[in-house]
Amino acid sequence: MSAPSSTDLSHQSGGAIAPEHLGAALARLRERQPLVQCLTNIVVAQWTANVLLAAGVSPAMVDTRHEAAAFAAVADGVLVNLGTPQDDTAAAMAQAVAGAAGAGTPWVLDPVGAGGLAWRTRIALDLLSESTPAVVRGNASEILGLAGGQGGKGADSAHTPEAALPAARELARARGTVVAVSGAVDHLTDGGRVVRVGNGTVLLTQVTGAGCALGALMAAFAGVVEDPLLAATAATATLTVAAEAAAGHSGGPGSFAVALLDAIAMLTPADLTDRARLS
Repeated sequence: MSAPSSTDLSHQSGGAIAPEHLGAALARLRERQPLVQCLTNIVVAQWTANVLLAAGVSPAMVDTRHEAAAFAAVADGVLVNLGTPQDDTAAAMAQAVAGAAGAGTPWVLDPVGAGGLAWRTRIALDLLSESTPAVVRGNASEILGLAGGQGGKGADSAHTPEAALPAARELARARGTVVAVSGAVDHLTDGGRVVRVGNGTVLLTQVTGAGCALGALMAAFAGVVEDPLLAATAATATLTVAAEAAAGHSGGPGSFAVALLDAIAMLTPADLTDRARLS
C-alpha cells in the first residue's frame, strides 16, 4: 500500500475513524513538525522529549510560571502532566492552560494519580474548570478518579478500560472533550463515538513514562488535525504499533526502550494504516 498523502485527511470531525485516517494524520505530523510544550513530571521529561523527537515533533519543556503562558500561546500543542506536581509547577500549569485557552492552542491533560491523591485531583479538576482540554488521557483508575471514584494505587490502574468506559463517556460529554483510557486495549471516546485500539505489548508497562509520552504525542497530533478523537487515536496507534515492532527486536525492557524510539522514527504512514487494529 502506498503512503497516504499528507493532505489526504478526508475524515470529517464527528465521522468514523478508519486506519487510513491515522496514516494521513502521521504524514501531516511529519510534514508540519509541531512545537509541543510539555509541563510534565521529572521522571519522564527526557524520555518524553525523545519520543517526540523520534516522531518528528519539536519538544519544549517549558514549565516555569514566568514563561508558561507566553509559550503556550505560540506552541502548537500543550501537555499538562500531573506526575510529580509541586507548588511552582502547578502554578505554571494553570498559566499554561490560560495561555493555551487565550490563543486557541489545544492542550492535553494527563491526571496522573487522580482519585488516589487529593491535592493533584483538585489541581486536575481546577484546570478542567478553567479550560476544556482537547484530550484527557489516563489509565482507567485515573479517569474514574476524575469522575469521582477512588482512583488507583499511585500511577497504577486497579480497573480495566472497559470498566471505565461509561465514566469516560460521561466525562467527555460533560466537559466537551475526548477521553482516552489506556490499557491492554485502549478505549477512546468523545462521548458519542468510541474507538478501541488493539495494538500494543506488555513491555510498554515495563518502561517508565510510556503513558506520559503518549499524552505528549496526543498534544502533537491535536496541533495538526482538527478532530481531537482522531488526534488521540492516531497518537495511540503510533505508539502502540511502533511498540509491537520494537518488541520483536528486544530482549527485555532496556533494549525495548531503545528499539521503541527507533521504531517510532521508522514508522511510515503506510505502516500505521496497515497495522493499526481499530474497532
